[in-house]
Amino acid sequence: MTINRLLAGSTYTEKERNSLNWAYRLTLESLGLVERGDPLCEFIARKVIEVRARGVTNASAISRLAIKELKLN
Repeated sequence: MTINRLLAGSTYTEKERNSLNWAYRLTLESLGLVERGDPLCEFIARKVIEVRARGVTNASAISRLAIKELKLN
């Protein structure tokens, strides 16, 4: 999964990684995308991580903000 590759070596806890994975899946699902190794999925994963880094911890909120900021819907 793209987001796991990006999180490798990060300082996030297992719980935080699980939340990021969930947010990533929610975001892809909301956009009608299937996880794959293309640049769009990596771009989305980076945005999800960026939103989390700003202090948003709820997976649903991360997903909503990522979608809003990506302006893909």
